[in-house]
Amino acid sequence: MPDNKLSDEDQARVDQYLNSGVHRVERKPFRPFLLLGVIVMVLTALSLVSWLIARSKGVV
Repeated sequence: MPDNKLSDEDQARVDQYLNSGVHRVERKPFRPFLLLGVIVMVLTALSLVSWLIARSKGVV
């Protein structure tokens, strides 16, 4: 067991604060495939814009 650096009273106050729910926020579950889809869409859009700019300048 690690040594406690707080007194029992201080630890009780810390535990009470952490369990009070003041800073708890309900969050939606993380959806990695949605994030991947957004990244692919943004990358595709930027690629299309750069291709259109290159085509209008006669590079492509």
